[in-house]
Amino acid sequence: MSKQTAKGVETRQLLLNTALRLFATKGFAGTTMRAIAKESGLSLGNAYYYFESKDEIVHEFYRGLVEQHRTTAWPMLVEGNTLETNIRLALEQGLAVLAPFHEFGPAFIRTAFSGSHGELSDVQRALEFGLWRQVVTMSRPLPPLAIRQDLPQLLWLIQRGIFLFWAYDSSEKAMRSHRLVKNAAPMIARLVVLSRMPVVRTIIDDVLSLIRTAT
Repeated sequence: MSKQTAKGVETRQLLLNTALRLFATKGFAGTTMRAIAKESGLSLGNAYYYFESKDEIVHEFYRGLVEQHRTTAWPMLVEGNTLETNIRLALEQGLAVLAPFHEFGPAFIRTAFSGSHGELSDVQRALEFGLWRQVVTMSRPLPPLAIRQDLPQLLWLIQRGIFLFWAYDSSEKAMRSHRLVKNAAPMIARLVVLSRMPVVRTIIDDVLSLIRTAT
């Protein structure tokens, strides 16, 4: 049976939904593929046919959240918004999409961000970069030309840092994470403006060089 048939798609979604329910009640570490299969009414071998591990389930689910983030944030990034506004909107929408899954945030984010599933990570990265390119392209005034091409990659890295902060944020409704976004957006926008200064541009170039090496 192909994974892409209607029945295959339905079974994959069943495993995803079951896994998320078990993650929320038993924790990520306390959930096994055997338990996911049993709760889904499937054999363990059938579950492994669709997902090699619970980590792969998390990667699949996270890709769906990335697509949801893109879908909800994109219409808000209208031409004429300032860079600060677009950054804040994109980051806030990201936190809103993640919010229902905060109970197992650390394991969820760590697994989703890992590079163990290269092809899936490439898809996630392409979607995320596309959103951040839209953030830059629709901002007015446009960021300085010297940094415009590299800025989406820098913003993508900042987003990941904020999502990691959110994963360990124990404040009520992750309010510290939302406050971080509110304060970070204007600071990043000011830094972009200051990138016209040679000394600031040199620092940004060094940061971008580190990002390229790491990614």
